[in-house]
Amino acid sequence: MFTKNMSSKIFRAVILGPPAAGKGTISRRILKKFNCDHVAPGDILRLHIEKNTRLGQQAKRYLQEGKLVPDDLVIKLVSSSINEIGNRSWLLDGFPRTEQQARILQHSDPVEFVINLKVSTQLIIDRAKNRWVHLPSGRAYNIGFNEPKIPFKDDLTGEDLIQREDDKPEVLEKRLDIYWKTMQPVLDFYKNLDIVYDFSGKSTDEIYPKIEKFLTERTICCSKAALNKG
Repeated sequence: MFTKNMSSKIFRAVILGPPAAGKGTISRRILKKFNCDHVAPGDILRLHIEKNTRLGQQAKRYLQEGKLVPDDLVIKLVSSSINEIGNRSWLLDGFPRTEQQARILQHSDPVEFVINLKVSTQLIIDRAKNRWVHLPSGRAYNIGFNEPKIPFKDDLTGEDLIQREDDKPEVLEKRLDIYWKTMQPVLDFYKNLDIVYDFSGKSTDEIYPKIEKFLTERTICCSKAALNKG
């Protein structure tokens, strides 16, 4: 609980987690609770392209040629957004995806800590195969908990729910395999800096309170007067 001897401290963080681990839900809760900015390179890229900025024009050329946007250009996009945030906390979601990106980012915009979601592969597969989505809104339901009021129908519109192709077990197993092959070097890089904090559990409702407690402790700093009294 805040007192007049306490003040809020900004943080710069990355959130990592395998597909279907609940990263999106947890990120939204963090943003709402701590009023921080969400830095998602995919969203930034689309915005720059829509606004036809210089960086957006460069990125668009690569995409039109069916090529990946180079690391240095993605870093410029991310850095430009971080610079616009100014003296506020930010949470980086969906980046970095390679060790090289992590190294460049740490040089240009140092990350203070990494929130790493640890959820077992079998739990992810079991959760995903029971997940049904209302595509137009993105609302998700799960058979077994958070079920729709009418089976396989969206609560608000009554429209059909579908199971996304990415959530089917055989597809998800391949996605998880790719994730670990590409992200393990990123995690190792951050672990060598001693800034990775693991959070595990069987559901987002179990994991999030641990993250909230961690962030609260990191963002409340006592005044010198209060410390001297102690």
